[in-house]
Amino acid sequence: MSLHAPLIIDVAGHSLSPDDVRRLSHPLVGGVILFGRNWKDRGTLASLCADIKSVRADLLICVDHEGGRVQRFKTDGFTHIPAMRALGQQWSLPAKAKHHVADAALKAMDAATACGYVMGAELRACGVDFTFAPILDLDYGTSDVIGDRAFGRDPAMTTALARAIMQGLLQAGMANCGKHFPGHGFVAADSHTDIPVDRRTLKAILADDAMPYAWLSASLTGVMPAHVVYPKVDDRPAGFSSRWLQDILRGQLGFQGAVFSDDLSMAGAREIGGVVVSPTTAAISALNAGCDLVLLCNQCVVDGGAPIDALIDGMTEALVRNEWLTSEASAERRLNLLPVGAPKAWDDLMVDPVYMHAMSRLP
Repeated sequence: MSLHAPLIIDVAGHSLSPDDVRRLSHPLVGGVILFGRNWKDRGTLASLCADIKSVRADLLICVDHEGGRVQRFKTDGFTHIPAMRALGQQWSLPAKAKHHVADAALKAMDAATACGYVMGAELRACGVDFTFAPILDLDYGTSDVIGDRAFGRDPAMTTALARAIMQGLLQAGMANCGKHFPGHGFVAADSHTDIPVDRRTLKAILADDAMPYAWLSASLTGVMPAHVVYPKVDDRPAGFSSRWLQDILRGQLGFQGAVFSDDLSMAGAREIGGVVVSPTTAAISALNAGCDLVLLCNQCVVDGGAPIDALIDGMTEALVRNEWLTSEASAERRLNLLPVGAPKAWDDLMVDPVYMHAMSRLP
């Protein structure tokens, strides 16, 4: 039986402390998310990843590495992937003839595949398993937190370019994660600091923002729901709503992969149904709603990592009390996110013809 280890936590620095090792050894911890504070250079990153894997080989090493302003590693040879809006703009280049429209779109898809491959191959060369990409949010021009992270306003274009990014990641042996279901781009509030509320109807959301999830349901391996409340559907944020995750995402749209909560330390995760909750309560609520994995970020540097220890202890006690149940299916979904095939060493990657061609196709 596979181990259901739903917690994705962070570590403090460039190497593992004894406390990091203790936490990563806990059977409920299934992965690590890295941040800029874990970055010094490629050698240090590779050493850190190797040390994480020495604790437990099945730990999933994750990062938010989308390109543009959300890219944790930018120096010492890492390619700065452009913001996804650049691909949307390439798709939408003015055309003088009908066939030029298709030409621009297909070139943008080729560039997107190149972005996905370069991103995935460089991360894997340093030992990182998984990145939370691509963004499937639509750009309505109202959300600063989404903004140029989105391909654009058109759900069909977003789907095509996201599929191309996913193809590039797949070439590098890496899975993918569409976010933020069912869509974060319509609301102006930032769920890191506020509790955004989207008052549109379910019909309107499914016909627009959620369409990429329907069109990519057989391709996505991961989905991250938004810390946004859609009160005409549920009074809980999407990541804590069985209506959104089980009835709609899995039932109606047919998604079969892993569902991650967004960061439980964000303001949008601290109030569920009008009640202020602890990270432990939020984690239990997310798992019971249909998440397979839950993230708690940037807490290893708070009071010596006390919030992470409290979450691990709280989740363990809650499991004993049957407040949440382990899931063989969730365990398998996590393991399915681990990379496929051996990565290329960095120096070999730099002279690899596939990589070099991909670099030439970046926008």
